[in-house]
Amino acid sequence: MKPRIAVIGCGQWGQNHVRTLSALGVLAGVADADTGKATAFAERYGVTAYRPQDAVASPNLDALVLALPATLHGSTARAAMRAGKDVLIEKPIALDPADAAETARTAAETGRLMMVGHVLRFHPVFRRLASLVGAGVIGDLKHLVSTRMGLGRFLGMDVVWDLAPHDLSLVLHLAGTAPSRVEATRRTVLSNETDIADIVLGFPNGIGAEIHVSRVSPYRDRRFSAIGTGGMLCFDDLAPEGQKLALYRHRVWPEGRVFGFNNAPAEFIETEPGLPLDHELRHFIHCVETRQQPETGPDEAAETVRILSIASPLA
Repeated sequence: MKPRIAVIGCGQWGQNHVRTLSALGVLAGVADADTGKATAFAERYGVTAYRPQDAVASPNLDALVLALPATLHGSTARAAMRAGKDVLIEKPIALDPADAAETARTAAETGRLMMVGHVLRFHPVFRRLASLVGAGVIGDLKHLVSTRMGLGRFLGMDVVWDLAPHDLSLVLHLAGTAPSRVEATRRTVLSNETDIADIVLGFPNGIGAEIHVSRVSPYRDRRFSAIGTGGMLCFDDLAPEGQKLALYRHRVWPEGRVFGFNNAPAEFIETEPGLPLDHELRHFIHCVETRQQPETGPDEAAETVRILSIASPLA
């Protein structure tokens, strides 16, 4: 039987979960602090409307997707796991490393599945990039660069906590370990919080990374690059279909006291179609059915919050 999944939180992103889970045939309920909103969505999709606490306790549900304010994620997820439910928690899972670690411990103690909604990890283009890096197409991985810039999303949360979780998830996956060094430069420009930030990470295996996020840029930029000893890969999420993933067989080598290099043309790599959220939720459903641990599990979720708290302390 397919798992019975409910979404708690019918805000903008929660509505995307509701729509996608319904299309996948596993939506069994919706819940929101606004009971009128929950009822309206339940009627639209032909499922049960719950109050959040009732969805957590209901024996008629197997798993929950939490799309709540970050301050509510931890307590709600822990209660759900203690009630025997698997959970997918939207990012960030907490605003405090201790809260995130407690949620991860609860998953281990209860034996329930805990997944964090780092949706770009399931983007078909990133997955293809990661497979090429793993296959050694660009030689030894040396450095990662992620840029996420645009105008807007002033949601009462600074740009580091709002945007950087996406990039940290991609970086952590490819680096394969937690960073040993985290440095950040933050700037307030047009709001009263951090609007622009540069985060530099160093890893014990010698890989480096830099993340640039801005919500006051006059143009949009959504690029992720992997630089290796034998080439470079670039995922440009704003490029036309068929040109989102480019391989550059650039190389640099020593020539006495200077360095030579070749500037190779872009080779565009074909990737699978599909929406990242659809792939993410299919993965969650598969994990619930098979008891496989999610790719974006408790350790990654807690480590991301730890890095965010160093890059942009909230206290």
